[in-house]
Amino acid sequence: MPEILWAPWRLKYIERPADANSSGDIFLDLPAEGEDEKNLILFRGEVAFVMMNAFPYTNGHLLIAPYRQIAEIDGLNDDELTEINRLLARSIGWLRKAYRPDGFNVGVNLGSAAGAGIPIHVHWHVVPRWAGDTNFMSSIGDVRVMPQSLPDSYRRILEVIGA
Repeated sequence: MPEILWAPWRLKYIERPADANSSGDIFLDLPAEGEDEKNLILFRGEVAFVMMNAFPYTNGHLLIAPYRQIAEIDGLNDDELTEINRLLARSIGWLRKAYRPDGFNVGVNLGSAAGAGIPIHVHWHVVPRWAGDTNFMSSIGDVRVMPQSLPDSYRRILEVIGA
């Protein structure tokens, strides 16, 4: 009989009712709500923002997206490209202070075939990594091991941003 790893905190995301006013694009809907802590938005820039991934690969998994809905990198304007890259550098600095990772995975999935969960809105993933972390669990058991809750992780990173 297989072992069970419980992750009860994920149930609220699985059972979240569909909002009739939702566009189906979290990168449009969540910033518009103005409830940054609830929606895990850590930092708002002029044309782009940083938020935590609600379904993270590791603690501190961040997403960076422009406010404008656009599917492709080559459709971004110079202001968006510049600010996103600055936010990428700042995000890595914040995560270094908050978690002291040994490395990072940074990536963009363009299109459904490339694994984009929201292919209509380009966004960057910033994933802190540690030597010997448990990401092998994703490969062999479709499981992630998260040592810290999302609210605690949000507060930890926000404290570094505000420092």
